[in-house]
Amino acid sequence: MLLLVGLGNPGPRHAAQRHNVGFMAVDLLVRRHGFSAWRKRFQGEVAEGTLDGQRALALKPMTYMNDSGQSVGEAARFHKIALSDVVVFHDELDLAPGKVRVKTGGGAGGHNGIRDIDAHLGNDYRRVRIGIGHPGHKDLVYGYVLQDFSKAERESWLPKVLDAIASEAPLLASGGKVDDEKFMSRVAYLVNPPPEKPDKKG
Repeated sequence: MLLLVGLGNPGPRHAAQRHNVGFMAVDLLVRRHGFSAWRKRFQGEVAEGTLDGQRALALKPMTYMNDSGQSVGEAARFHKIALSDVVVFHDELDLAPGKVRVKTGGGAGGHNGIRDIDAHLGNDYRRVRIGIGHPGHKDLVYGYVLQDFSKAERESWLPKVLDAIASEAPLLASGGKVDDEKFMSRVAYLVNPPPEKPDKKG
């Protein structure tokens, strides 16, 4: 079984913030692939479905970001899910807006949600890092991630990225490095397709 975790903060006040892009990605994935309705469980909200023929549980921790590991750890232990089958979708300051990278293990990079999951599970799970860009100085980070996405972002790259992640998510089901690379390539292609070559007939 796959555990697909979106990170964010609960409640309407946080719904459109940059820190909640993990929630946004998993919400669209659940709708796109016909998962069940959300219900409360594991200190969060869960929806069940299949991805590329594999059973999958989507989870949005409702513990607030800094305590995400409580919810993720509870769900993973209950279902006896291997770390290699845990995929966490989260915002990433160190990637340009709209860039998406898949990474296994490594440090938390200052992300408190990831740090708490590491503390409860260890760090050898996969992260789908969704770039939101950096405000330029570390003192500005807190306010930046808790700001809503700008109108320009909502009208340009954000919907394309969320749509591409949802459509290509079945590639994440295998847990293989080759398919993870293919997922990144496909998402990048869909977000920034190459310009059409001019028709040489004339």
